[in-house]
Amino acid sequence: MRKTLITTALLALLGGGAPLAFAQADHDAHHGGASAPAEANAKLAEGTVKKIDKSAGKLTIAHGPLESLGMPAMTMVFRAAEPGMLDQVKAGDKIRFAVEKVGGALTVTSLEPAQ
Repeated sequence: MRKTLITTALLALLGGGAPLAFAQADHDAHHGGASAPAEANAKLAEGTVKKIDKSAGKLTIAHGPLESLGMPAMTMVFRAAEPGMLDQVKAGDKIRFAVEKVGGALTVTSLEPAQ
């Protein structure tokens, strides 16, 4: 186990992402359980919709920190994962949302009204 941890740490320092996935899968298999999906662990960020561009499939959000991406609070444009998401909100709505990098673009993968 110590050898696996050392190898994993070295690969992380060298930027090897795929070996880390293998090491995690090996670890999970060894302990008889899989880790929870990343989406389930992702904390939703909070923000306010500033603009919706349905023709481009994008929305502008003034948001708090995006912890999953290590990004501070700011206003920025995101791609919507599904066109229907843009029909769920209007400018001025307060929302909770998740963002992932999809094809190199920051993409809103889920959103809901803020409580």
